[in-house]
Amino acid sequence: MSELLLIRHGETAWSRDGRHTSWTDKPLTERGEREAGQLRPLLEGRNIGLVLVSPMARAARTAELAGLKGAHTDPDLREWDYGGYEGITTAEIRRARPGWFLFDDGVVPGPEGHPGETPGQVGVRADRVLARIAPRLAEGGGDGDVVLVAHAHFLRVLTARRLGLPPSAGALFRLDTGTVSRIGTEHGRPALVAWNGRVGAGAERAGA
Repeated sequence: MSELLLIRHGETAWSRDGRHTSWTDKPLTERGEREAGQLRPLLEGRNIGLVLVSPMARAARTAELAGLKGAHTDPDLREWDYGGYEGITTAEIRRARPGWFLFDDGVVPGPEGHPGETPGQVGVRADRVLARIAPRLAEGGGDGDVVLVAHAHFLRVLTARRLGLPPSAGALFRLDTGTVSRIGTEHGRPALVAWNGRVGAGAERAGA
């Protein structure tokens, strides 16, 4: 049966600094480019039938450096809209909202066109992606693995939804930059196979 492979883009300056990054299209740092290139050994030899990529350049560049071919852009793979918290760290937010936690509390509205999203709204997008790829992941229905190249918080919500959990359960799945994670099945039900896989350096700071 095909597996679902989740790739978080390589490091950017904002992800390195823990700044929430959704629509701001920061490029990969030199380290981020190395992280993306180091994904190749984890993907080589796999039968990949479909590659979907976020509209953000940092995701497309990661897919390119990882050696993924024929990627299709999927607007639903964009990162959680952080609204008024774009570019701000959790520590900065908590100065005004002590104990704030994204998966529980959501965000405040931002500039025009970026009202922010609730966990449930991100979950709706994740469900749309999962519905589109479901035939490829069904037993006997796929022609290879499905790869999604996107962002930390969105992929965490998608993981929760794939496992039958509420969107807020994405909080349980820390996802680092430049990593590949795998969701397969056990006894016909979705199950984690591997998480935060990378070659070489240890885990990076988690950010968006």
